[in-house]
Formats: sequence, structure tokens, C-alpha cells
Amino acid sequence: MKKFNVVIVGGGSTFTPGLLKGMCSRKDTFPINRLVMYDIDANRQQKIGEFAKILLKEEYPEVHFSYTTDKAKAFTEDIDFVLCQMRTGGYAMREKDEKVPLSKGLIGQETCGPGGFAYGMRSIGDMIELVNDVRAKSKDAWILNYTNPAAIVAVALKEVFPKDNRILNICDQPENLLRSYGKLLGVHERDFEPVYFGLNHFGWFTNLYDTEGNDLLPELREKILDGGFRPADAEQRDQSWLDTYAMVEQIVRDFPDYLPNTYLQYYLYPDQVLKKLNPDFTRTNEVQAGREKRVFKDCALAVEAGTAKDCDVVQNDAHGEFILFVAESIAYNKGNNFIVILKNDGLVSNLPEDAMVEVAASITANGPRPFAVGEIPTFYKGLIEAQYAYEKLTVEAYLEKSYGKALQALTLNRTVVSAAQARKVLDALVVANKGYWPELN
Repeated sequence: MKKFNVVIVGGGSTFTPGLLKGMCSRKDTFPINRLVMYDIDANRQQKIGEFAKILLKEEYPEVHFSYTTDKAKAFTEDIDFVLCQMRTGGYAMREKDEKVPLSKGLIGQETCGPGGFAYGMRSIGDMIELVNDVRAKSKDAWILNYTNPAAIVAVALKEVFPKDNRILNICDQPENLLRSYGKLLGVHERDFEPVYFGLNHFGWFTNLYDTEGNDLLPELREKILDGGFRPADAEQRDQSWLDTYAMVEQIVRDFPDYLPNTYLQYYLYPDQVLKKLNPDFTRTNEVQAGREKRVFKDCALAVEAGTAKDCDVVQNDAHGEFILFVAESIAYNKGNNFIVILKNDGLVSNLPEDAMVEVAASITANGPRPFAVGEIPTFYKGLIEAQYAYEKLTVEAYLEKSYGKALQALTLNRTVVSAAQARKVLDALVVANKGYWPELN
């Protein structure tokens, strides 16, 4: 069985330990020869990298492991998979993504609304650079991208690299939802055959079939309406995520046709969500006080003790496992079904052909083979068309350095709506992102 050479971009992420643990648990089905962690933040990556040495020595000693801040060492000619989870600007800029909009009376969230716009404008350039760096050495490596906001990044990469069919943008939130559905129904998430349509962080499940072809969505809908909704890993989640999942009940009650992606709360109930947000203590602060502190502490304890056994930080999670499931399906041409982000090309027949839609697909060695959805109802079509216009204009604003298109994008976004508010928050974000964005004209 071939062993693969893998690069993790964003090695200092607090999600990396879960990804490493996933690699250990799947070493018989997705064997790795060489693993390199790459990050531009040497301090963060060292904390995770030293922990990784301990974990891999105990659970995966045959892997040749290293971590580096030198792209020349990370990106070589024999790479098979690049697993990308970068965060341009780190938590310092994420905090601005959340707090600048809130200071203007708008939702502050890292992938949705003005915050997502700001993050997208930062991510596009780094992702283009990454693809060029990888392709300079390896034209055949698969680039599996988690980098947010995935919807905007996917549009940008398809625009800049239209013929590169080995870039696959993915998101673990549909996987998280499938795991949560499975826990409610007593069904393993891999035994579902989902039908899903939308854009990233902006989609719906229309059907959820079991292995015998029964649609479990009606039963699931009733369970959510009767008892609410929680993530499968609720015990490990911060309060803001529990609140987010809880909103699914209201969305289903108001729009019972389908089951929504949790992020739709920001677009369907912006006023209601805004009232819950604390401008002085946002999700970034919650992560820094919670998950980040726990992960780095546990990594340090493992390094000090010289063992990663019984370390809480290495629990498997959807983020770490999902990207490996996809890689494994590609590596061995398994054709397993996953929800991924692809150019529409008629998959949703009444949406723009060039939209980057999120749908179920069979993942093969030659890439995804998506399942067509057909026409969608007017309400969902209208929401998606407006959101896609926002995403497309955001990418055009970056590539053309256009202030006018940036303003159009934010005016279209359902969390903003007002052109006057859009201009106020855009001007503030221009200042906050100086040095990260191109100069807009």
C-alpha cells in the first residue's frame, strides 16, 4: 500500500492535534510516509509541533515528521496532499472582524457579514500564493482547503485557477451536522445518504436517506421541533456554539421544508442574533479563553511529561477526521460520498452556472462526481442568488482593487442591507485591514 507525503498548512492551529490524532487512527487505511507542518507563526507552531513529536513517536513512529516556517522545505516535488487550514491575520484580525462591525451596530462574525468580507479579502491573496507555491513544485498534489471563508475563497480560486482540478474546497460543518443528526436518530453519520444544496455556510439538507433508502428527515425534523438541537460533541463546545445549534429549532419552525446549516441564523435573524452578541467579548475572546488555552496547556503538559497518552487535546473530531476521509477516498478511488464545494455547472439548475455550490459528491481519484439537485424553490433560490452575488463581488473587489464593488458586496449582504451602513463599516474595515488588503480605488 502506497504511503503518502502530506503537508499541513496552518500547523499552529488548535485544530491540528485532532488532525494528527486522526492520522494516527487511520494509519492502516491512509498510511503516511512524510508529514510536514508549515506555518508562518513559529511560536504557535512550535507548541503544536513539539507535542506532535511526542504523539507520533508513541502512535505513529514510522512517519518522518518535521515542522517548519520555510515554504521551500514544506513544498517539495513529491507532495501528495496539502491540507490547508490557514488563518490570515491570526486571532488579532479575527477579533477586528467581529468587533469592528459590532461597533457599527452590525453582526460581527468571522465568516458571515462584514467580518466574513474582511476575512475573505485577507484570505484570497494568501490562498493564491499558496497554490502558486505548491504548483511551482508539484502540479499533481491535491490541495484540500479548509481555509475560511470557504465560499469566498472557492470563488476566488476558481476564478484565478480555472483549470486546476486538484483544488478541492471543503467545510466540516455539514459533517458536524450529520454527526449531530446521527446522535439524535441513533444512526452512524457515514450511513446517511444526504441530499444538500446551497453555498458554503448557506445551505440546506432536503433529504437524509438511510442504508435502506428511507428518508429520515421528517423524523429528524419532528425530533428537533420537540426537543431542540445540540451538537454531537456538546460537552466540548463553548456556549456560543450551543446557542448557535439551538437556533436551528426556530429556523425549522419558521421554514420547515428543509434542515438548515447553522450559519443561516445570521442571515435569517440578524436583528435577533445581534442582540445576543457582546461587543466586548466576542467569539474570538471565547476561543482564546477556552479552546486555545486548553489546547496549548494540554500540549505543554504532554511535552513536559514526555507522553501524549490520556491527553484530552487529542480527541478525534469532525474537523480532523473529515479532511482525512476525503483524502483517503481520493487516494484509493473509493468514491465515498461527501458534501463539498464545486462549480455549479447545472447541478442546481436554476442557479448561476459559475456559482460555487455546496452539494453531495462521490469523491474519486479523478476528483468529485457530484449529484445533481435540479430546481430549487423560489425562496431558497432568491436567498442564494443574493448571497452568491455578494461573494462574487467580494472577489471582484479584491482582484480589481475596487472600492465600488466592495460597497456593492456589503450592501447586498443580508446582515447589512443599508448602503449607508455598508459604507460606514467598509471604511472602518479598510483602516483595520491596512497592510492586508490591496488599496481600494
